[in-house]
Amino acid sequence: MNDCEACRRPTAICVCDRTVPMAIRTQVVVLQHPAERDVTLGTAGLLAASISARCVPGLSWPNLRAAAGGDATPARWAVVFPGKGGKVAQAPVDGLILLDGTWRGAKSLWWRNPWLTKLPRLGLTPSEPSIYGRMRREPDRFHVSTLEAAAEALVWNGEDAAVAEGLRKLMRTMVQRARDAQLG
Repeated sequence: MNDCEACRRPTAICVCDRTVPMAIRTQVVVLQHPAERDVTLGTAGLLAASISARCVPGLSWPNLRAAAGGDATPARWAVVFPGKGGKVAQAPVDGLILLDGTWRGAKSLWWRNPWLTKLPRLGLTPSEPSIYGRMRREPDRFHVSTLEAAAEALVWNGEDAAVAEGLRKLMRTMVQRARDAQLG
């Protein structure tokens, strides 16, 4: 199966033809576990292409500034976290940190970067089940893809709901194309 040169996905599920850059004021940084980088149905790349999110593969970073690639005030950022708990973030924030990987990989990123535990947390309870459905198993209803978590977090932070819907629509298209191609 051929891969798209832009997104490195199999052309059967590539959604580059549907990706439209959307302007937002919130900075988004995705800390991506290296094992997640080449996952066919991963969503960090879709997020990066759609909202200019900074996707940073690796296992650890010394601090927020290193991860964000510039000046960032920790008190003005929040780490997106499934469910409730921790020092709760108050909207609006300048930026959001998301962890991208399997749940085991995301936990590894969390514990390898102690500066994350000092950031305010945005505990999300998703408004709907993951678009993945049976394509990729989630441990419970509080766990969704990186893209879906970003969509909810952006609305929480005051971004237009149309941005979240555009992101979800892009993911639904990718998942449907994967089903049609019998991938996943």
